[in-house]
Amino acid sequence: MIGVSANPEKLGFTMETVNVDQIEINLPELLYSIKPGEEVIVADQGIPIAKLVPLQRQKSADRCSSLGLDRGLFVVPDDFNDPLPNDIWPLS
Repeated sequence: MIGVSANPEKLGFTMETVNVDQIEINLPELLYSIKPGEEVIVADQGIPIAKLVPLQRQKSADRCSSLGLDRGLFVVPDDFNDPLPNDIWPLS
């Protein structure tokens, strides 16, 4: 675990602090400007309250290689498309 005193730049991260009032004005630009390895600390009156980090996106090749891994773990029942029983539908 990294200690609180660790310097994020030395660990390959860059960090920026943005006040809430700046986010209200520039949110779209801020969201699209965060790059992998970066994080933005959101502060309210100088007190950190949140951290913005970019999501890790899966490459399409990775997604395709995972398709079908759960094959056979779930079988759709024959009555899947049948109307619901009267005691369930309608719920009035």
